[in-house]
Formats: sequence, C-alpha cells, structure tokens
Amino acid sequence: MKIGIVGLPGSGKTSLFRALTRGTVKTDDYGEAHVGVVHVPDIRIDYLSAQYKPKKTTYASIEFTDGAAKITQEDSRARFGSDFFADVRQVDVLVHVVRCFTSLEGNPPNPVADAQTLGDELLLADLQLVENRIERIEKQLHGVKKGVTTPATTEMALLERLRDSLEQGKSLKQMQFTGDEEKSIRGYDFLTLKPMILVLNVAEEFIGSQNEVTEEFHNYCAQADLLCFDISAEVEMEVAELSDDEEAEFLASLGIDEPARNVLIQACYAALGLISFITAGEPEVRAWTLKRGSKAIDAAGTIHSDLARGFIRMEVANFKEIEAAGGWESAKQQGIVQLQGKDYVVQDGDVVYIRFKV
Repeated sequence: MKIGIVGLPGSGKTSLFRALTRGTVKTDDYGEAHVGVVHVPDIRIDYLSAQYKPKKTTYASIEFTDGAAKITQEDSRARFGSDFFADVRQVDVLVHVVRCFTSLEGNPPNPVADAQTLGDELLLADLQLVENRIERIEKQLHGVKKGVTTPATTEMALLERLRDSLEQGKSLKQMQFTGDEEKSIRGYDFLTLKPMILVLNVAEEFIGSQNEVTEEFHNYCAQADLLCFDISAEVEMEVAELSDDEEAEFLASLGIDEPARNVLIQACYAALGLISFITAGEPEVRAWTLKRGSKAIDAAGTIHSDLARGFIRMEVANFKEIEAAGGWESAKQQGIVQLQGKDYVVQDGDVVYIRFKV
C-alpha cells in the first residue's frame, strides 16, 4: 500500500509528509525522494488493546513517498523533471497538495489553476510514456504485413487510443477498457489512472472556515469528482511533533477532535479499496488488510496459508456490535457472534476467529 505525495513547488507537500510521518524521516536532503511508513489510526484497535492488554498491538500500515520535485523552466513555465514522476509511478494512490496561502514571494493563492497545472503535467508524463512505447512497437512491426493480427499490433491499437485521449487533455480514468486491456496497461503505471486525493493546504487562520477561494476550489473538486480535504500542513507538522497529551490539549484549543492527518490517512486507505478485519487476544491485537469484497477464505489466507487450507468456520462479529455488547465474550453470550462459511464476505471492522484443522 503505497501513497505518493505530489505538488507544485512551495505547496507544502514535504511539510505534509513530515506531519504524516510525525517527523521520523529525515527531509533535509533536498532533491531526494522521502519514504516513510505510518500506521493507520484505528480506534477499534485502541479499544481492543485496552481490553486484552496484549503483548503486541499491530495497526495496518501505509507507505508514503514525497517525490523529489526537480523543476525545470521551459517557455517561462515551471515543469517537473521526468525523474520526479519516477519516484511516484509505483504508488497506488496520489495525494496532490495544493497551496492555499500567500507564498514567501507574496503571491496570493490560486488553487484551481495550480491543480490544473499539475494535472496537465501528469497528462504530459503519461503521453510521453505512451509515445516512447509506440516508437518501440513501430520497430517491432517493421515488415509485418498489413491486416495481420499479432500481440504487437493489438498493443499498438490500444496505445494509439491512449494517445488520442491524452492529446485531447483527457485523463485515462475517463476511458473504458476491456478486461484484457486492463491487464495489458497495468504494467505501465499510468499516473492519470491512479486514484487521486487533493489536499488544500490552508493557512492556520482558515482552519475550519471557508472563503471565496476555498469554496471555488471545493466546487472544482466536486465537478471533477475528486475527493478533497482542507489541511494546514504547517500546523499538522507542529502538532505531530508534540507528545500525545500535548497534542490532545492543542487540538482542543483549536476545537478539533482529531488531527487532520488521521482523516487523510484513513481516506488513503479507503481510496485503495481496502478494509481492515481484526484478530484479538492476549498475544496480539492486530488489524489485517483485505480488499473490499473479499471472502472469509481470503481473510484466513491473509493470516496464514494453513488457516485457509484447513478452514472450517469463521467466528465473526463486527466491532460496533462487540463494543455495544461490552466485549467479545458478552457478544457471544448475547448471540451476536455468528459462525460463517468460507464464502462469507468480510466487512470492515469484523473481529474474527478462524476454526481450522490441518
């Protein structure tokens, strides 16, 4: 599970990265990509750990990459170098940080224009990738008779469709693909096919409030069907470096229930199409990651292949029901815990015990 953080120079993307990783990753090596792993905040794990007092508590985790923003000037316009996108091509979701504060140079924010500028750069990067591949395929097709179908001719037809869409300024997410085509393009790691979350990096005085600029940006995101969060990366970075008690006190003074970074981390997790199911006991309370829509047999295999091989039944109850009942044992006594077979579709927050025999 990998998330790439992108943004124009001065957008505050490295400040956001420091907030997400709570300052645990060195970020003063300008020109280098920064990578950090963070756990996914989960009050369900907190609750069960408080109940069981286990030897070990394990949260789900996500890897964040702050791409190295190497910029060149072309035609009086700032452009990312191709090596910047190399840092984030392998990620699963992009988080685009957009400036919504006055820059150090005194420039007022224009978040819609900035978002469109970076969007254009993503399109251009994908277009360059397609054109490079077309050049290589053309060499393979040299001497192939017209009308003959080969893997190369099939790929060329698809690449030409991709090129046409990108040249029209359309993201590849707007295209329709067959199952075979989806498999064919998977290895390209196209940037405009990746889910994207926009972070509007606001000044501290605008935390929790709206103005004409932020409303315009939210309308833009709504029309483009893009998920957007308002965050003050600078404040989040400062908060992240406090102790837990100091953090709670500081947030309370701002009238905030939880750090915005927690909301963003959870949104990234959801954008990946993932859920968490939980195993709990004195040895360990653990969140396990699973694709939404997966079945009990898949969950068993996620824990250990032996559990899937010898699967008999799954004892399961959702955390909300367990919490309301006062704990797992109380939930069993009240008939909340159910026995499910291998085809049961696991839900987010399910607490499970696997019965198996090998």
